[in-house]
Formats: sequence, C-alpha cells, structure tokens
Amino acid sequence: MNIKNKIKIKVNGKKIIFDNNTSIEKLTKKLKIPLNKVAIELNKKILDKKKLKKIKLNNEDKIEIVHFIGGG
Repeated sequence: MNIKNKIKIKVNGKKIIFDNNTSIEKLTKKLKIPLNKVAIELNKKILDKKKLKKIKLNNEDKIEIVHFIGGG
C-alpha cells in the first residue's frame, strides 16, 4: 500500500484510510450505502446528493451518514 496515495477520514466516528482523490459517490458505493435512505454530512454540512460525484474527499474529513428509519 502506497501511503502517499491514501487519506485518513472519519465515517460515523470510525477512522478509515481511503484512496486520495476519491469522491463521496465512490465512498458510498464502496461502503454499500443506499443513497435513497440516508442523509450525508461532510464536515458538518449536509450534502446535495446530486453533487456527490463532484465532491472529493480530503485528509481528515469527517463524514456522518444517517439512515432514515420509519415508524410510528
């Protein structure tokens, strides 16, 4: 593993190492996140799901992914 091409990020409080220059869209696919059932926050800002392909991850980014749960 070439560490120069990796970044450290936090996803829901868990530290992970990921490829540099990766989009949020690639991250969600890698983690098998169903986009129609979640809200995604990057560094305390809620993201527009239409723009996930263009938003690149940076070292030390903090991502929170919240799943919607139905009930009554």
